[in-house]
Amino acid sequence: MVLAAHPLPPHARATARPPRVPAVRHLGPHWYACVMGTAIVAGAGVALPARVPGLRTALTAVWALSLVLLVALIAARALHWVHHRDQARAHLLDPAVAPFYGCLSMALLAVGGGALSVGRDWIGTGPAVALDAVLFTAGTVVGLAAAVAVPYLMAVRHRPTPDQATPVWLLPLVAPMVSAALGPHLVPHLPPGQPRATLLLACVALFGLSLFATLLMLPLLFARLVTGGPLPLALTPTLFLVLGPLGQSITAVGAFADVAPGAVPAPYAEGFGLLAVLYGVPVTGFALLWLCLAGAHVVRARRHGMRFAMTWWSFTFPVGTCVTGAAALARRTGLLAYDALAAGLYALLVAAWITAAARTARGLAGGALLAGPGPAPSAPGPATARTR
Repeated sequence: MVLAAHPLPPHARATARPPRVPAVRHLGPHWYACVMGTAIVAGAGVALPARVPGLRTALTAVWALSLVLLVALIAARALHWVHHRDQARAHLLDPAVAPFYGCLSMALLAVGGGALSVGRDWIGTGPAVALDAVLFTAGTVVGLAAAVAVPYLMAVRHRPTPDQATPVWLLPLVAPMVSAALGPHLVPHLPPGQPRATLLLACVALFGLSLFATLLMLPLLFARLVTGGPLPLALTPTLFLVLGPLGQSITAVGAFADVAPGAVPAPYAEGFGLLAVLYGVPVTGFALLWLCLAGAHVVRARRHGMRFAMTWWSFTFPVGTCVTGAAALARRTGLLAYDALAAGLYALLVAAWITAAARTARGLAGGALLAGPGPAPSAPGPATARTR
């Protein structure tokens, strides 16, 4: 669609001003994936059964980096909303960008969880609990809002067609599962009785919310992939996003089982222990199947010329949730196979994080990453769709 250019009227020319802080105009919500991907390196590393000298110190430093990134991005996004409100509204109305609002929730939750698992080594247990409580509360509220608002916008404003389905649609639906997986870590820090039981069962409710929403979405994504052909090259890494709800749900049921004995009566506590294994093992099998399928698509895309995009951060957080899920199964079953699986996936996570972080730093230094209109091109739409 081509629009004719018309000169501004005299009064408009007199009052028109160039946008302030132009560097953040195209800073979309997808940038929170950097925080998620960095924080999960620390959170997944501390879950590994192996104790390597100096590893915990390195993980704490990585967590501190994720905290700095979170603060910087929140400040930059605040400037974006203040000085580029038109662009912020356009992001909400763009079906390719709106789902990334779920990343804010997961970034808050991941950094908060890291504060309690490794950050307490540097800031102390009390401040770590307080920081986690604040970020958990904020992340859960934002996640629930995104889980409702984004699907609503998709239904009433975006109106996507089935052939436009991508794994990015999962992002706002996965956020409550992250709350479900990290919330139990706060349970032991609450008074016994009603407070502990309430938080635990609230996390179970968040688990169900995200699980069933994901189960509704996955058939659309799989059908799009099988019948519509491979995703566009830049979107191919987002296939790894499917691992997020899988690995995070395994992590969540393991966390339920860990804290249930001090929060709910014995019969229910034993039930959570059974659920951790009976749910976690088969879902791990499906996660490994999807990992192989997504990996094959990425290899194909790379051969066809796939270049770096911010979607490469999809290789980090979802894989990290599978690390924590495998580690939870290792604790429950005592099987060395799950220890080995967690270690292998963690090596993949670290390699992916180093690659994505280095490419992102290079893109920022060159100015290319902040010059584009969005995180990735949308999937091809119908022939009658408007092109830009």
